[in-house]
Amino acid sequence: MRRREFIALTCGVAAWPHASWAQHEQKPLRIGVLETISRALNAAHFDAFQQGLRTLGYVEGQNIAIEYRSADGHQDRFGNLAIELVRLKVDLILTRGTPAALAAKNATNTIPIVMTGAGDPVATGIVTSLSRPGGNVTGLSAYNVEIYAKRVEQLRELIPGLARIGGLFNMANPVLPLQWKEVEETARTYGVATQLHDVRSTDDLERSFDAAASTQRVDALVVALDGLTQANQRRIIELAAKLRLPATYGSGEFVYAGGLMAYTVDFRDLYRRAAVFVDKIANGAKPADLPVEQPTKFELVINVKTAKALGLTIPPTLLARADEVIE
Repeated sequence: MRRREFIALTCGVAAWPHASWAQHEQKPLRIGVLETISRALNAAHFDAFQQGLRTLGYVEGQNIAIEYRSADGHQDRFGNLAIELVRLKVDLILTRGTPAALAAKNATNTIPIVMTGAGDPVATGIVTSLSRPGGNVTGLSAYNVEIYAKRVEQLRELIPGLARIGGLFNMANPVLPLQWKEVEETARTYGVATQLHDVRSTDDLERSFDAAASTQRVDALVVALDGLTQANQRRIIELAAKLRLPATYGSGEFVYAGGLMAYTVDFRDLYRRAAVFVDKIANGAKPADLPVEQPTKFELVINVKTAKALGLTIPPTLLARADEVIE
């Protein structure tokens, strides 16, 4: 059940006019989508994007056409997929995550690119600044670096005597080293040790979980949100349950599927807001002139059933702050 929504800022984009593209153009607006996972696995987020488009007058199969391309958890595929979309001469490219945005930027400097949730687009070189992105890329930042401090704090609140945290991070993703640094620095302030598990392929997952549960004896895991972890969501949740490792995740989807806890940006909201950027660009705006927006909604999702299976009792103070509790 949804408990509350924390709104940090107001968006102020709903008043933009409905699509004039459909009124003035004979051909459909062609949107290339460069995603981390398949359309089926990404249904909750991508449906929110399409809902946002429909609100603005765009309907797939009528006045827009969508070319969806997924790296299926393999970061090295983004480059070729981005080039493929450029060759298809799409009018705009929608991306998810830092590697996809960088691949699209490297593939074209003319086709507009709208990001839906790059972790730190300035630090990773996607845009020059949030207020003046420059170039052909704009969209939404996922604020995915600073939020990791909160995840460490919540693990301390959940697990009395927390002494060591393991991190499941794909360090080949340009933004994840920044996120891991945030975990290390926050843990250090509380006297909590950290252990990095660099997972770059599916084969690394079981080895990393075994090490975390046996030789390193971590008390909990921080699982970074990345194409690899998204594509292997079910396996990660199963391993955490099997080895009785409490874990906090970067997306609520993990908790709905049986994971323990997630404090995260509301990605469905980011996707809905991405539709507004598409509309602005379709109506003549230049990406360089559209400031990158930050998240306005965050959510804490807790799976009480999973906590009980792990022998954990959710503190009332933590439970009271949850936006969604899965019984």
